[in-house]
Amino acid sequence: MALPIGANAPDFTLPSTSGSTFSLSKDFRGKVGVLYFYPKDFTAGCTAEACSFRDSFELFRNVNVPIVGISPDDIPTHNRFREAHNLPFHLLSDENKTVSASYDVLAPIVKFVQRVTLLIDTDMKIAAVYQDLFDARAHIDQMIKALNTKTFSRV
Repeated sequence: MALPIGANAPDFTLPSTSGSTFSLSKDFRGKVGVLYFYPKDFTAGCTAEACSFRDSFELFRNVNVPIVGISPDDIPTHNRFREAHNLPFHLLSDENKTVSASYDVLAPIVKFVQRVTLLIDTDMKIAAVYQDLFDARAHIDQMIKALNTKTFSRV
């Protein structure tokens, strides 16, 4: 089970498809942001989820909420995935699954990354969590619902 609402979002730094690194404490500082963990690029469910975030991207951008996807795939694979699906947000590579472990999104025993989406608030706390392996669109819907029902200061 992923970290609960109200927990501190563990800080991390990972390589990004932006060509540099992404650090939660630096890149989300003072912002509300979405982190979504997913198992693997180019699989049916992960592609559906990424394309749903892409199709809803303007909703998040219009309220200054960045989206970042995280999986164990390497940066070259992420770059091909972003290009193939015209994704307007960056993907991070957690090849060793250390960040996934710190957010408690690894499946027990088999240790694959589960499909989990988190809303991080301006205080670097988890404001919303949604976990569902099969309903990719619900991840976006739940984050939009959380944004609409909570008051956040957005930069």
